[in-house]
Amino acid sequence: MEPRDQVLITATELAALIEAGDPLTILDVRWHLDDPDGRAAYLQGHLPGAVYVSLEDELSDHSIAGRGRHPLPSGRNLEAAARRWGLRQDDLVVVYDDWNRAGSARAWWVLTAAGLEKVRILDGGLLAWHAAGRSLETGPVNPPPGNVAVPHDDLYAGSRPTLTAGQIGGVTLLDARAPERFRGDVEPLDPVAGHIPGAKNLPSGAVLAGDGTFVGDYALTQLLSDRGIDTDGRVGAYCGSGVTAAITVAALAAAGRDAALYPGSWSEWCSDPTRPVGRGSE
Repeated sequence: MEPRDQVLITATELAALIEAGDPLTILDVRWHLDDPDGRAAYLQGHLPGAVYVSLEDELSDHSIAGRGRHPLPSGRNLEAAARRWGLRQDDLVVVYDDWNRAGSARAWWVLTAAGLEKVRILDGGLLAWHAAGRSLETGPVNPPPGNVAVPHDDLYAGSRPTLTAGQIGGVTLLDARAPERFRGDVEPLDPVAGHIPGAKNLPSGAVLAGDGTFVGDYALTQLLSDRGIDTDGRVGAYCGSGVTAAITVAALAAAGRDAALYPGSWSEWCSDPTRPVGRGSE
């Protein structure tokens, strides 16, 4: 199987699986920075059989202090949530969203870090489903309980590589935020503006095409080359709080390249006044 097929699924491929009655669970992970609760939009129309997942409440644990604005959930809590969603051991899981792959990439990263291997992001999200001429359902979906088991309780040390603030030395860091936030011109969410010194700016939106699908290998290689990024070495990604950086990690994974996520990201880094702050385009 090609690396891209291990991360992504097209709307056409998903529709065929649904029509064939293949065992799978579809998760609707709508989340926006300015509207984090996507339940109302989900109820108005979602993919057939899709279950709503809250990024804020189920893919994060806000009871944890000192690890940024979206700390990772524990494996124990994630397992309980995944069973509520109806996830069954070894069944395919497809995640989707309606905004720049942020919610679905977060779900993909969290679930695969928890040890679930058959997780795919709907390439292009809800827009791709519409473009394929497919219909939606309305109202809630309450599936029978699943039986999935999560082997990792600490997702910071789970099946996907992660970085802490003390582990960024010797790693090529990609900052997935918008250029103006990277430069430190503005900072709408965190108390300090700027970036981790030495990081290179690769906005998460740059790894997506105009239709919201992930760019191909050649385009991704060009994006990295333009920034002087050597992917033969260790690569890490961060953003404001570890959500949109997962888009970058997913894009690299789809091209067969491993990248570690710094889950706490800038919100954790800048919370310590002793850590250095970079500003400007470099």
